[in-house]
Amino acid sequence: MTEGVIWKQILAFFFPILIGTFFQQLYNTTDAVMVGQFAGKDALSCVSGSAGQITSFVVGFYTGLSTGATVIIARFYGAKDEKGLQHAIHTAYAFAVLGGVLIGIAGIVLSPQILECMNTPAELMDQSVLFLRIYFGSIIFVFVYNMGSAILRAAGDARRPLFYLILCCLLNILLDFVFVFFMKMSVAGAGIATFISQAVSAVLVTRVLLLRTDVLKLRIENIGFHWETLRKILKIGLPTGIQSSMYSISNIIIQAALNRFGVDTVAAWGAFGKIDALVWMVYAAFGMALTTFAGQNYGARKWERIGKSVRLSLVMSFVSISMLSALILLFGRNLMSIFINDANVISIGLRMMGVISPAYCLFAFIEIFSAVLQAEGDVLIPALLTFGGTCLFRIIWVLFLVPGGTLEQIIFCYPMTWATCAVLFIFYYRWRQKQILQKAEGQ
Repeated sequence: MTEGVIWKQILAFFFPILIGTFFQQLYNTTDAVMVGQFAGKDALSCVSGSAGQITSFVVGFYTGLSTGATVIIARFYGAKDEKGLQHAIHTAYAFAVLGGVLIGIAGIVLSPQILECMNTPAELMDQSVLFLRIYFGSIIFVFVYNMGSAILRAAGDARRPLFYLILCCLLNILLDFVFVFFMKMSVAGAGIATFISQAVSAVLVTRVLLLRTDVLKLRIENIGFHWETLRKILKIGLPTGIQSSMYSISNIIIQAALNRFGVDTVAAWGAFGKIDALVWMVYAAFGMALTTFAGQNYGARKWERIGKSVRLSLVMSFVSISMLSALILLFGRNLMSIFINDANVISIGLRMMGVISPAYCLFAFIEIFSAVLQAEGDVLIPALLTFGGTCLFRIIWVLFLVPGGTLEQIIFCYPMTWATCAVLFIFYYRWRQKQILQKAEGQ
């Protein structure tokens, strides 16, 4: 990625990631569709309500952590540092395995307490705990797959992770039909289907790394922590993980506020969340593509290419998200009916769309600037901006400014915080790039 036409390289990387993210999202979306259509709105609420927010928090935090590995591996790959690359790969895998075990055990033990703190309706508690515990049992596979995919993508290989993800997503859909539709296992069936599919995806991506013959080869006996490499990964990954989790923490608090409106609102928020995920898939694909592109060019010290990639990514993401927002607003009722046929639930979901969807394009500045700053190793300030502009502001809004407010008042915090955070990122990014260019000119 250090030579050639920039926009073509970004899009060539963007589309496989987008398709992969789409199929990854289909894991949970298929669960929601199957239980919503064949087990009812209570089951949909269990899969997509409080339990869904918790799983998003855990995966989001770890995905942010794995960004540190992606950036470091991309830098070593761009600089052709084979020793550093091997240390980074094996440290990243050890981190995925250990993190999966520890978080999995903690999640299984603490699931009831977490759900109670979120004001989960009593009639949803037992099934939500069951689904959450099954999911935490599979979290090690989620971590291993995402880390293995990150290693391959950092070196420019986005096709094989995509192929494996599509294969396992189709497996998940098949198993959902078996467990939910035919065997009538409801929430438990959806959880088991996801568990099996995640395990297969982890095995496949690990297998391809074990069979490689180049510098990306994974060796079981070498998996372990190289502490200096781990420090570098965590220096970037930990603030990024915290930044990613900020959104999830605020979403958990908002979910707790919405839970008091009852099962219909919880079901509507869960269904809308799956539609809402279409937007974040596009943003995530642009962000990951730009992080890898900028990381390799940062390692090769090609500043001009980084600047051009940012401008192109902003335009492409803004245009694509604006078009997607229009489609969501136009076909909102049809999209909601995919998950549930209850008229009141659909009506509540349309109210949510009317508040949030028109403001999606504002997030382009946050995603694109965050991605390139992470690639350059600047993660602390973006994390602080995210904390203040999203998490802290949303918490203040929900708990103090509109306590006991209406549905629209509560969720209005999303477009408001996107606008605030976008302004902060625009000013900080421009200042930061001037500093980098001045430093480069002085060397």
